[in-house]
Amino acid sequence: MELPRSTATPSRRAFTLLLTTAPFALSVGRAARADSPVASHAIAMHGAPALPAGFPHLPYADPDAPKGGRIVFGIQGTFDSLNPLVVLGVAPDAVPKYVQQSLLYRSADEPFTAYGLLASKVELDADRRQLAFEIDPRARFSDGKPVTAQDVLFTYEMLKAKGKPYHRSSLGGVSRAAAPSPSRVEFALGNGANRELPLVIATMPIFAAHATDAERFGETSFKPALGSGPYAVAEVRPGESLTLRRRADFWGAELPVMRGLFNADEIRYDFYRDANALFEAFKAGLYDVRLEGEPTRWMTGYDIPAVREGRIKRQTLHFDTPKGMTGLVYNTRRPLFSDIRVREALGLLFDFEWVNRNLFYGVYRRAGSFFSDSDLSALGVAADERETALLAPFPGAVREDVLTGRWRPTETDGSGRDREQARKALALLEEAGFTLRDGALRNRRDEPFAFEIMVTSRPQERLALNFAQSLARLGVTANVRLIDDVQYWRRLSAFDFDMIQWTWPAPASPGNEQIGRWGSANAERKGSLNYAGVKSPAIDAVLKAMLGARQKEDFVATVRALDRLLVSGFYVVPLYYLPDTWLAHSRDVVMTGRQPAYFLSNETLARLPQPPAPAN
Repeated sequence: MELPRSTATPSRRAFTLLLTTAPFALSVGRAARADSPVASHAIAMHGAPALPAGFPHLPYADPDAPKGGRIVFGIQGTFDSLNPLVVLGVAPDAVPKYVQQSLLYRSADEPFTAYGLLASKVELDADRRQLAFEIDPRARFSDGKPVTAQDVLFTYEMLKAKGKPYHRSSLGGVSRAAAPSPSRVEFALGNGANRELPLVIATMPIFAAHATDAERFGETSFKPALGSGPYAVAEVRPGESLTLRRRADFWGAELPVMRGLFNADEIRYDFYRDANALFEAFKAGLYDVRLEGEPTRWMTGYDIPAVREGRIKRQTLHFDTPKGMTGLVYNTRRPLFSDIRVREALGLLFDFEWVNRNLFYGVYRRAGSFFSDSDLSALGVAADERETALLAPFPGAVREDVLTGRWRPTETDGSGRDREQARKALALLEEAGFTLRDGALRNRRDEPFAFEIMVTSRPQERLALNFAQSLARLGVTANVRLIDDVQYWRRLSAFDFDMIQWTWPAPASPGNEQIGRWGSANAERKGSLNYAGVKSPAIDAVLKAMLGARQKEDFVATVRALDRLLVSGFYVVPLYYLPDTWLAHSRDVVMTGRQPAYFLSNETLARLPQPPAPAN
């Protein structure tokens, strides 16, 4: 389930499944000639859309879901803006999710397929060079004014100039944009090399040109964007809560992609600065839905009357999406971590077996891939001919044991003091110019090996302290610093850290977001997710090939090649992942319809009607 989140605490988003994009071969509803755009009701990244034109509703949505009531979400963190699409500020995702709409709407039942929303029709040629949308004539902003092609062009230009790095780099691939009529907008997509770009454009939230100050768009603000979506912002209490109310005049309530979704009359986000306070509030019934990412809490914290009496329900869910990477991230911009031998050595000292058994009830699996539990993972798989050809221009970029599928994350004896791994680590560090003298690891200038692990929650702090203890046995000083969410996020945006714990979720269809995470151009671009500072011509080349892959087999090969390059670079100390999703919710709040294949979205939630109070 994708829950609302504050961008202030990204590393704690184990309970947030990010909705990202993917570069499978684009298809429209029927076959297309290379020089002839074809009109359709949807775009799919691989194959054809699963649903035909005229489908009644999304297959996982219940058109008869009960309407009404209020659903409250609890968020750890705070906010100083309502716009999460810009670099500055800390903002929840409420406005783009509930207030604004995109041209097409993504289905949670397919890897990446989007169906008509603001656009009633989409045209795309087979070479992905020409894209056009016809705006639904019924589409209206909440002030009653129609959504037009000019609003789409205005949004495109604004996000390209002042949006987050993801939109800036992706939309930079458009060579021309025009609006030949108020209802039609066209995009020329260059040579079509970025085969995901049509869906990036299709799913960007549309701003009202007549009600948006483009000059001040990049600034923090509590003024919500004017939207065309089912909700409007009703109340903002800075740092405390955000309330949205369902619009009675919402234009698209009967669209196929909207039926059975957005069921609550009111949605509220409540913000809590402390994880314990957040959990205590849930137990007390102060908010309704919680995706749990902390094993200790899941195993022991829910032994409470509310669960035993059925007022809180718990579920374990499984999705077909790959499991991403959670790791301790090296900032390779720091000279201390510029040597790959140093990064590999420190990783040998993380005792997953001890940590998993003693801190996490043995529920985690060791991460050894950035796309675990999927056919996109390179772990344990030898490179095929496609991968070998991709990597051939970059000899040595992938280690031999990673290329042949023999590499595995470090396995320890589980004692917390594995001497064999310590010996291997010390040997690598000595190769890198460090020696152990007087109980401290020092470089050739006699400077001690010391750095800071920046954390933003008690669970992160606990794990970082354990890792620091392991490093101390080898003479390395790792100072763990717990800071508040706002400071944490601002320092991350400026890459002002030595090491952090971070989670990169893996979408069902990896795409442009991977450039933001690993592309060389984003290594120094503030606000990007390239926290490790990766600058690799091999990774850049593989990312380009991934976005241009036409066949699924080629696409899988490019993602596996990317996985091998990231693993070989030792940019993170791989930690762990949960194979399933843990959900707890009030018994009165239910997921209507059925579970989608790839992710759950809170749009399907509904509050059950309350029985009338007994008469006196």
